Formats: sequence, structure tokens, C-alpha cells
Amino acid sequence: MSSLKSLYQPFAKLLAGKKLHLSKSLEFNTSFKQELAHNLDFVRYTTLELCANEIKRNNVPGNLAELGVYKGDFAKRVNQLFPDKKLYLFDTFEGFDEKDVSTEKRSNFSSGEQDFSDTSVELVLNKMKYRNNCIVKKGFFPDSAVGVEDKFCFVSIDADLYEPILAGLKFFYPKLEPKGYIFVHDFNNDLYKGAKKAVLEFCVATNINYLPIPDSGGTAIITK
Repeated sequence: MSSLKSLYQPFAKLLAGKKLHLSKSLEFNTSFKQELAHNLDFVRYTTLELCANEIKRNNVPGNLAELGVYKGDFAKRVNQLFPDKKLYLFDTFEGFDEKDVSTEKRSNFSSGEQDFSDTSVELVLNKMKYRNNCIVKKGFFPDSAVGVEDKFCFVSIDADLYEPILAGLKFFYPKLEPKGYIFVHDFNNDLYKGAKKAVLEFCVATNINYLPIPDSGGTAIITK
């Protein structure tokens, strides 16, 4: 055992220097059956699956949404876990809007220069296991949400920038069903400081709490 530890420690230190970590997960839970494929962002995807299981166990009604879809890699997993629910996909599918970028630069939240335009509606839909459940809402948010009156059990907000994240929280939280979840990506991402600003501002204004998790992008989770 001591020889194994002597081998493990240098290897673990090497991985930690690259922001990778070896860790046991759900060691004493035999009922958890991982439905999602293994992914380098293990914490985020496993937390998604655990929350999906809680939603199902509690029979939480409502549909699903993602604000900030990009190429659909996270939405693909959400769609896979909920075969019987509609999934709204909100995105410009053309990258950041200049109105939001100007706020980022003016407030020193981020450079706003990242290019996320290399995507398309068809590219995203082709990844969906239950494609017929997807409702594409292309355009500038929240204008693209006009007429959407659904309630939601799960929402992913991955819009990167302060303005759309705050708008997303204001739109989706009142529509979130009890025991539902909102994941806000980039809360602890120093490249997008507006994400944390938006979450803190919204939570203080509405007197609600959040839980930060140590996934790659530093997600914050809000629930009811």
C-alpha cells in the first residue's frame, strides 16, 4: 500500500498542475447508473445527471431550456436525460451580440472578442437524440423568448456575458418549478467576470441562494 501511495502522489501532483484531479465518486451509492458518456468535465456532467434523477424522483413538471447553446454539447446531454420533455434552445447561433459585448468592455468583465460563430442550428440539432423535442429560438435574448410561457424544471444558462445571463435569470427563475434547477456556467471563470456579477446581483435582489461547484467553468446552481 505504501508503494502505491508513493507512486500515486507524484502522479496526482502532476495532474493537479494541469487542473486535472483523481478522485473517487459516489463510492457508496450503488443505485447510481451513469447514463452520460465519460467526459473531462466530470463534475458538471455528473451533477447534471444527479439533478436529473432528483427531478424525475420528485416528478417535477415543466420543460427544459438552455440559453447559450453554441455547438450543443451540453444541450445534447440534457436532451438525452429527459426523453419526454421539450427542450428550448436559445442562441443567436452567430456568436456574441455587439450590444452585450459593449457592456462587457465598458465594465471590464471580459474582452468579448471570443468567436462562437462557428455553429449552426442544424449542427446542434444533429446531435440531439430526441430531436423532435427541441424548439429552436434563434435571436437576441430576451427578445427571442417573447411568447414562451412554459414552466421549467431545468435550465442551463451558458451565455458567458453579464447582460444575457442577468436577463436569463430574470426570465427563467420566476418560471422555475419548485425543486427545479438552474445551472449558470462560468460563475467562477475569471475570463467572464460578468457571470458572477449577474448571479450575485440577481440573488441579492431576490433574496435567494446558490451553490458553486468545482467543474471546469465554475458553475453556480440555483434551485427552488
